[in-house]
Amino acid sequence: MKNTVFLSLLFALCALNTSAQWKPAGDKIKTDWAAQIDPEHVLPEYPRPIMERSEWQNLNGLWNYAVIDKGAALPHDYEGQILVPFAIESSLSGVGRMLGEQAELVYHRSFTTPSGWRGQRVLLHFGAVDWKADVWVNGIKVGSHTGGFTPFSFDITAALNSNGKNDLTVKVWDPTDKGPQPRGKQVSRPGGIWYTPVSGIWQTVWLEPVPQRYIENLRITPDIDNHLLTVEVQTSTPAATDLLQVSVYDGTDLVATGKSINGQPVEVAMPADAKLWSPDSPNLYNLKVSLCDGKKVIDVVDSYAAMRKYSTRRDKDGIVRLELNNRPLFQYGPLDQGWWPDGLYTAPTDEALLYDLQKTKDFGFNMIRKHIKVEPARWYTYCDQLGIIVWQDMPSGDRNPEWQNRKYFDGVERIRSSESEATYRKEWKEIIDCLYSYPCIGTWVPFNEAWGQFKTVEIAEWTKQYDPTRLVNPASGGNHYTCGDMLDLHNYPAPEMYLYDAQRATVLGEYGGIGLVMKDHLWEPNRNWGYVQFNSSKEATDEYLKYADMLLQLIKRGFSAAVYTQTTDVEVEVNGLMTYDRKVVKLDEARVAEMNKRICRSLEKE
Repeated sequence: MKNTVFLSLLFALCALNTSAQWKPAGDKIKTDWAAQIDPEHVLPEYPRPIMERSEWQNLNGLWNYAVIDKGAALPHDYEGQILVPFAIESSLSGVGRMLGEQAELVYHRSFTTPSGWRGQRVLLHFGAVDWKADVWVNGIKVGSHTGGFTPFSFDITAALNSNGKNDLTVKVWDPTDKGPQPRGKQVSRPGGIWYTPVSGIWQTVWLEPVPQRYIENLRITPDIDNHLLTVEVQTSTPAATDLLQVSVYDGTDLVATGKSINGQPVEVAMPADAKLWSPDSPNLYNLKVSLCDGKKVIDVVDSYAAMRKYSTRRDKDGIVRLELNNRPLFQYGPLDQGWWPDGLYTAPTDEALLYDLQKTKDFGFNMIRKHIKVEPARWYTYCDQLGIIVWQDMPSGDRNPEWQNRKYFDGVERIRSSESEATYRKEWKEIIDCLYSYPCIGTWVPFNEAWGQFKTVEIAEWTKQYDPTRLVNPASGGNHYTCGDMLDLHNYPAPEMYLYDAQRATVLGEYGGIGLVMKDHLWEPNRNWGYVQFNSSKEATDEYLKYADMLLQLIKRGFSAAVYTQTTDVEVEVNGLMTYDRKVVKLDEARVAEMNKRICRSLEKE
């Protein structure tokens, strides 16, 4: 008994000592959530709620790290510890160091698999790693992946040691703006609207035991017109004897079931009075998806779905409107870039991740434009639960052609290299694949303005063909072509309709940018900007409401959606509804929310 107590105390002291070695790097502003981080329990929540199993193991925490020359051999010794999953450039990594295209970042840690997992396959999951990752388990190469915004996994069963103790090594290369890959707003020299690089692991790393044959992925498609829910179930090793079964629950009440064999999608006949999903009533159904061999259940995952439909239709005045569930809805929300002063791409805690979304609802918005970034899976689940429509951007990359935003493009589209084009197409498809089943996703946005824009008509048509259940905004504020479902204008600071498309929905993809400096909440005290600057919350709120009144008049003339810039300040930008550290709501929330609700309801009588 005494030995047991002694060992418990020893392990506790070791854990405390390890935690004490970590602290945020640098002296930049931080959120309050940064102080709540426990290095032993970093982002401990289940990372993939849309396809959940009960058993898993979180590998977040302190890893060893080393920065090596690009192409050099893996190191034998490490420089220190880095807190995963925060990028090396971030404060919360504990390192706060630029990587650069001539270097590679190597991570290392050990892990032990539970004895109860024996006889099962073990998957190693990465939420996201920017940009190229090579992975070894016990010195055995298990896989590699390119793409900084999507999850990936490897079956590492054959590389595991029989005693359960294992070594994991990850090597990452990220050229940031020195390569043509999608990177969003990351640059090697941050300033203005361009921000600090994000290199390496920036989402949860985790292990999952699965049966020898298991469910790999779900592709869920609702059809409210035909009262149908279709679930395509991808399995690891398809067999003719597989029986796939989907049970649909309203809470705990079973409301519908469906089955299929021979790899066919499961078509579930939903009740004629099925509850529809909307921002006002974000109804979700729980799913239980089973893979069976005859009557034997091999694998089960929990998921969820919503009955909803995104479409367009011409109204009584001949204006093409966006519709949700066959009814016109003015979609209105903030430009949300998803940056954090302490974690960069990574929210410090799950509570922080949810906070921005809850404030978006509090402000009376019904939509978010997720701006040239892809979020962790839990962010989209929160949008599903709260009832927030998402316009999902493709992160931009490569060089830009000429930008002609106030007329239809009549220039010459630039040609990407074959490598650059292939990278774009691969990563865009992966983004659509990993987000397809989330009910909140309403619009795909392949390009922002002219940033890396190429083959616009072809990319827009491919996107619509690949996912006909969503709308396609071909280039938000970009070089305009007559393709996709909408014409998207950008104008700062005030709303303006300088083009109109009678055949597609006309939307205002960016406007506003009202700046307000909050002295003790700045990324850089002496370098900040907004499209217009004001000195008090009342002045900034008055300006917001002035623009909102203008927008209401333009809705009558033909705007069918709008995006206000932006949710929070980001680095030296001070045009957020909140400060970068989320400690101050800068505008009068009650006045703004009242106006925003009027805007969102503006088409209800049509």
